[in-house]
Amino acid sequence: MSDAVLCLLVLAVVIALFVWNRLPVELVALGSALLLPAVGLLPADRVFAGFGDPVVALIAALFVVSTALQATGVTTWAGRALAALAGTGERRLLVLTMLAAALLTALITVNGAVAALLPMTVLLAVRHRLPVSRLAMPLAFAAHAGSLLLLIGSPINVIVSESAAAAGARPFGFFEFAVVGLPVLAGTVAICAFLGRALLPARTPDALPADLSRHARTLIDHYALTRDSAARQVPQGSDAIGASVEQLAATAQDGVLVLGAMTADGHDPRGTGPLSAGDIVILRGTPAAIDGFSDRHCLEPLPPPLDDHLASVLLDQHTGLLELVVSPRSSFAGMTAFAGMTDSTGDLAVLAVHRQDRPVAPQPLTLAPGDHLLLRGRWDELERASARPGVLAVDQPSGIRGQAAPPGGAAVRALAVLGGMIALLASGATPPAVAATLAALLLVALGVVRVDQAYGGISWTTLVIVGGMFPLSEAMKSSGAAEEVAHLVVTAASGNGRLLLLAVFVLTAVLGQFISNMATALIVAPIAVNAARDAGVSVLPVLMCVAVPAAAALLTPVATAANLMVMSPGGYRFGDYWRLGLPVLVWYLVVATTVVPLVWPL
Repeated sequence: MSDAVLCLLVLAVVIALFVWNRLPVELVALGSALLLPAVGLLPADRVFAGFGDPVVALIAALFVVSTALQATGVTTWAGRALAALAGTGERRLLVLTMLAAALLTALITVNGAVAALLPMTVLLAVRHRLPVSRLAMPLAFAAHAGSLLLLIGSPINVIVSESAAAAGARPFGFFEFAVVGLPVLAGTVAICAFLGRALLPARTPDALPADLSRHARTLIDHYALTRDSAARQVPQGSDAIGASVEQLAATAQDGVLVLGAMTADGHDPRGTGPLSAGDIVILRGTPAAIDGFSDRHCLEPLPPPLDDHLASVLLDQHTGLLELVVSPRSSFAGMTAFAGMTDSTGDLAVLAVHRQDRPVAPQPLTLAPGDHLLLRGRWDELERASARPGVLAVDQPSGIRGQAAPPGGAAVRALAVLGGMIALLASGATPPAVAATLAALLLVALGVVRVDQAYGGISWTTLVIVGGMFPLSEAMKSSGAAEEVAHLVVTAASGNGRLLLLAVFVLTAVLGQFISNMATALIVAPIAVNAARDAGVSVLPVLMCVAVPAAAALLTPVATAANLMVMSPGGYRFGDYWRLGLPVLVWYLVVATTVVPLVWPL
């Protein structure tokens, strides 16, 4: 048996295992890499060579950038802007949602954009009394189309560009994918806007993602926080002028919490800056304790309402709120808690304690299973508190911060780093992996994301698939298997360049519906390169006809993670995807076979 035939048998087994979907995809990818030396198709020292490829570093760094944009509230701000622009028209809402998903995908990848915008999309559907199924799938499809707008929109684009450079041609430019991406996106939006009602089911599932966009107000109402809170203004002559909120809080005695401060106009949180005359300080405690604290610092009372100020200072980019429930057999049972107390470090404050969903008296309470604690503190402290054994977090701090916290200074730094990375990538001044890695390091160095957040934001499954499938891609080339398949493709195309583009498109599109589109790109790319050489045409249009259908994994929910993300919120079934996906896929084919050969001549 020749090496080429043996390699194709290995490929067939790998594809069958991907389609079977009973084994973890990481196991299949790494297993294929380990199998190649065992059957003599690759030297043993090349098994893990894929993990040293710059593509892996680039993809990992882009995940860190994506995490920073979500953690700093940039994506939340984008969602709120979308809600403000959408109005009440269903078609307008659909189009704006899809455009937002496409633009966000171009910067933070498909999965990141869908994860960021899905809760807001569900909320908009509920507010406008529309079936969630009319918006969720178009959101995912727009994200797939948006991945073709920029080089960094998808790992597939990077893989295809690197394949072109390895074949002796030039890599694709940073904005070059937009030549096909824009018409693909326009057609996808049009099909969903005009055919979506007929092709999508009208379903709203029982379980919907939590809407945390008004989380602070919800907790203020539920725990009646305005009842024991008050606003005080800093007048001229007060000793609070020049002090930070933290310094002012350090002077508070038991029973008083300094929650935060607002500027004199009541719009902007003072944050960590020094207080000025006219600033508004928000206090919580008993009326007598608040009055005593105010008298010591010459603070003047302000009339109600307090809700707006309270919501702004309770939840911002630096601090937030967390509900904890004492679980059965918890070590917290038997401990004492009361509103106004702080933990041993002083980093977390208890704002309220409820038992059986009712507030308890101000005096200390011996905790029991089922009691609710409302905590306030820095986001990192809240995350640590939510992970403590013996308590259950009602909502995770990361989710609350992502949806409810307004963008702050960290968001500005994240956008600045993103702009610098895009400038480096667009200019070609540095290799893409270097530019993205530099951006990721800067985000950590500037305090935009912590190291653990950066690691947590990386999709390790994606990296394992890419690194694990590289050896098979290499074996396809070295064994002659890619050349054999390419010869069959060229023969089927009868040497015609346009038929060759069609054949490569169909091969990629079919594989991409059942196995990872990244794995598909790694498998088909060497075949496409050899087919182009055999047919005597440029590799650029042929490889672009790998990138376009690889982004068109639209016919099944298992094709991509983004398709799976919208399945439950949209109430979709397996067979719902192809009805809308098929006409969109046909549009991808039209663009690939008409626009591609015009822009990149054969």
